[in-house]
Amino acid sequence: MSSYIIKGGNKLEGTVKISGSKNAALPIIAATILAKGSTTLYNVPNIQDTQMMYEIIKILGGTVQKKKNKIIIDTRNIDKYEIPDTLMHKMRSSVIIVGAIVGRYKTATFSYPGGCDIGSRPIDLHLKAFEKLGISINQNYGSITCTAEKIIGNKIDLDFPSVGATENAILASVLAEGKTMITNAAREPEIIDLQDFLNKMGAKVKGAGTDKIEVEGVKKLKEISYNIMPDRIETGTFLCLAAITGGMVKLEKTNPMHITPVINKLEEAGCQIQIQGETISLQAPKKLKAVDIKTMPYPGFPTDMQSIMATIFTIAKGTTIIVENIFENRYKYVQELNKMGAKITVEGKSAIIRGTRKLYGATVKATDLRGGAALVLAGLSAKGTTIIENIEYILRGYENFDRKIRMLGGDIEVTNLI
Repeated sequence: MSSYIIKGGNKLEGTVKISGSKNAALPIIAATILAKGSTTLYNVPNIQDTQMMYEIIKILGGTVQKKKNKIIIDTRNIDKYEIPDTLMHKMRSSVIIVGAIVGRYKTATFSYPGGCDIGSRPIDLHLKAFEKLGISINQNYGSITCTAEKIIGNKIDLDFPSVGATENAILASVLAEGKTMITNAAREPEIIDLQDFLNKMGAKVKGAGTDKIEVEGVKKLKEISYNIMPDRIETGTFLCLAAITGGMVKLEKTNPMHITPVINKLEEAGCQIQIQGETISLQAPKKLKAVDIKTMPYPGFPTDMQSIMATIFTIAKGTTIIVENIFENRYKYVQELNKMGAKITVEGKSAIIRGTRKLYGATVKATDLRGGAALVLAGLSAKGTTIIENIEYILRGYENFDRKIRMLGGDIEVTNLI
């Protein structure tokens, strides 16, 4: 088990290059299965989640090569269609590979996925979408097998704009016969990136970024190279790191349009933000102001930024109310922040944050990816030393997190506990 040891009090100042998007890379890695050949990817973040996706590809019979700044994935010799339980249980996003496997081979076997415990995330929407395409679902003692003689395009109406279900529906229908229409689709930028990737391979997908996506099935896809979009949640995280430490950062190689709600809330809190092309600069105020937040599906305020943004308001002037509308268990980090002197009360979907003058170092535990990142923010702002345990959650989603923080002047080290 690894931990972060953080000595708080330093302002974070300097320039950081934002890494490729975790949430775009995972479905694109899955989509390489559809190509039946070699795909070269650039700007893939080197994180635990992408490493686990590579492991799945290899177990299925594909190969993954890392050469300097590129990843070469060859899926032409895949001959297995079952995703191992151990990998499914470690990472919820692994379910996204099912749509690609069943889309190409008309069969896939997997178990219920795991990952961060941030609330109920049933995969029934994924399975309903598959059934609409003529895929039979057989559930037996926690194992799920999907089979189809052929996949036929159809209309898929999602009950909720689930990102994963939208992506799985797209992947399963790219090589289908006929046309598929997905309504109430998720609108996240990562889905646009997936569409752009698939279309470069020869797919016919349109409408990503809206709530209606149309997929016209094609016979085959071709080998390509592709550059993954920047990570909008990492972007938001580093803006908040500067805000809570009273610092000033310049973030390069990002897309400001992807985090408009986060930028708006930071400006309301008193931060000065300048945008120039792919660069965002933030100057923190002397004292942050409380701002209310409600998480919503894109283009609303992202649930992945909720805990991170909540942390900066623990030392803001006034009272902040946050309403979490996506995941019901996303307040697990609150208990840990309160150990550090935060004054947060949770009532149902709402968290009431009463700003305090200062946070204090303590030993705390990451309970999920973004909640863990929130504790890093708190530790960098706090007086004294903070030890964050279970940082494996954080390593799932941030590339070189501690190194980038040290580049900005933060005092953070990794220790391995036996």
